[in-house]
Amino acid sequence: MHATKILRPARLAELRSALDRAPIVALLGARQCGKTTLARGLVGDTTQFYDLESSTDRQALAAAPERTLAAMRGLVILDEAQTMPELLPVLRVLADRPDLPARFLLLGSASPDLIRGASETLAGRVAFVYLTGFDVAEVGAEAMQERWYRGGFPRSFLARDDTASYAWRQEFIETFLTRDAARFGITLAPEGLRRFWTMLAHVHGGILNAAELGRAVSLDQKTASRYVDILAGAFLVRRLPAWFENVGKRVVKAPKLYLRDTGLLHALLGLRQGTEVLSHPRFGASWEGFALEQTIRFLEAEREAYFWATHGGAELDLLVVRGGRHYGFEFKYADAPSTSKSMRVALADLRLETLFVIYPGRRRFDLDDQITVLPLADLAQLRL
Repeated sequence: MHATKILRPARLAELRSALDRAPIVALLGARQCGKTTLARGLVGDTTQFYDLESSTDRQALAAAPERTLAAMRGLVILDEAQTMPELLPVLRVLADRPDLPARFLLLGSASPDLIRGASETLAGRVAFVYLTGFDVAEVGAEAMQERWYRGGFPRSFLARDDTASYAWRQEFIETFLTRDAARFGITLAPEGLRRFWTMLAHVHGGILNAAELGRAVSLDQKTASRYVDILAGAFLVRRLPAWFENVGKRVVKAPKLYLRDTGLLHALLGLRQGTEVLSHPRFGASWEGFALEQTIRFLEAEREAYFWATHGGAELDLLVVRGGRHYGFEFKYADAPSTSKSMRVALADLRLETLFVIYPGRRRFDLDDQITVLPLADLAQLRL
């Protein structure tokens, strides 16, 4: 039985640090990933909190936003900021005041428009912080399997049992299909979009083929690719780019596709509990995506992450490029992972400093001088 509430001190510290260095901070992430709860951890005597999906709060700001916000002191939190993009130019003016009497925290359910608008309008004044669901360090090693099965959304992970968790995820999916999708610019009917999203679940961990996906729901390749981009912008899908610097071999150049939350992946596949996940043909791909997301999160490698594969069959699940050096990661759901020919090829062709094999066990050990087997639960302590 895990806790009914999980504190997130590292994420709170990250948010405080961003507020210390920038007059405006945008905290972005998928709906229900915990943004509002995290922000409430900052609330003090001088904090003003506005929920912009509340008609009362919207009206309080709509009439004279610059005058209203200019009078505030301390921390001003604007929840669901993507619903009032007209506030961004106002915030730009207020952020340029010499004495900075107030700082502004914008909470946004992942919205490409908000990210683009804030980047353009608030350039040089805004810091971005991205929030995901609970990670393994937050839930603890003993709850790692459950985190994999249920995913990281707080209400799914903390549900009283598997039935309640599965029901919450299905409701989340339904809400996105019937309400959020249209806001993001998806015009496909909910039934068609569910079929499209379910197809993405079935190719999770595979090479993205937008044309094939589109044909299954009567979309052209361009539209199917745009819908994948929208789901990626909503932090629901990851397009992991291919690394193709090596010109000596024919390498794969299309991206790989993952559903970022394995709880949603399992719900779309109709898997209600852990035993069903473990017996499903895609359980290896599910574990790979779970471990990959945790690795990118702990290494803060969002912009340094790639995969690598050759047409000859060699591949590497994750390549992290940092400071001109290459680090490799393979994800294996096994009790005692061993080396493979593919690993040797990746080590040589990519000139890897180290290749880490991430697995669900508890003991770290070396397979040779350049290959280390590392428990997923120890990733939070890894420094490259």
